[in-house]
Amino acid sequence: MRWEGRRGSRNIDDRRSMRRPMMAGGGLASIVLILVVVWLGGDPTPLLQNMQAHSPSRQVAPTGTNPADDKTARFVSVVLADTEEVWARLFRAGGRTYREPTLVLFRDQVSSACGYQSAATGPFYCPSDEHVYIDLSFYDEMVRQLGAPGDFAQAYVIAHEIGHHVQKLLGISDKVHRAQNQASEQEANELSVRLELQADFLAGVWAHHAQQNWQFLEPGDIEEALNAATAIGDDRLQMQSRGVIIPESFTHGTAEQRARWFSRGLETGDMTTGETFALPYEDL
Repeated sequence: MRWEGRRGSRNIDDRRSMRRPMMAGGGLASIVLILVVVWLGGDPTPLLQNMQAHSPSRQVAPTGTNPADDKTARFVSVVLADTEEVWARLFRAGGRTYREPTLVLFRDQVSSACGYQSAATGPFYCPSDEHVYIDLSFYDEMVRQLGAPGDFAQAYVIAHEIGHHVQKLLGISDKVHRAQNQASEQEANELSVRLELQADFLAGVWAHHAQQNWQFLEPGDIEEALNAATAIGDDRLQMQSRGVIIPESFTHGTAEQRARWFSRGLETGDMTTGETFALPYEDL
């Protein structure tokens, strides 16, 4: 993927050199309170968030940055800038205004409007603050654990999360989340699959228009993205982790579905052909 020499985004919040103080806002008493909450079976997240928000000292300590991450961070910045240009143009064509999200680089754990998350969560989009979060070590895991190397595979990951931002701006994700609150667990999972497959499709739409703009694809790039989409299919991940596939528990779609919807967006570049909510579930 040809990316060097193009502009990077200004909407990068690099928190890799920060470490959240473990005793923010209360010292030993706060730690004891958290342990009690956990022992009683409660969720300590709201308490942790309140402690952080009201801490008299919110200083952070440097942790150091892997020099190899610096190039990856520049790459992420360029891909984000590419998404900004593509989606701004597509939104203008539809009579809308694209609101640029912020991409947060973090290490190990991060505080978001959607709560504290660890790197184990993987990259995620928080609709409450319209931020995308990624620990760059995830890219290493893509290679080691998922067998999905390549810079365009990495770009696909970012484009998928930006796809969720597009869904937020279009009102799709809010509608889905309201419906999930009224649905059974299986119905909620099916709605999640539809949302995720549409985000894959939107990642493909971005790639279609980005290629038209910059001719940035190199031989093998498309295969890298399709391999990544396949590697994170629910069926593939469940077989790896459990040795059994449970379709009713799917939340993101099968390997074949994810690759196919990305391909559809890449081939057409037409947002109107990605209506995953209009098809019967078995036809996705």
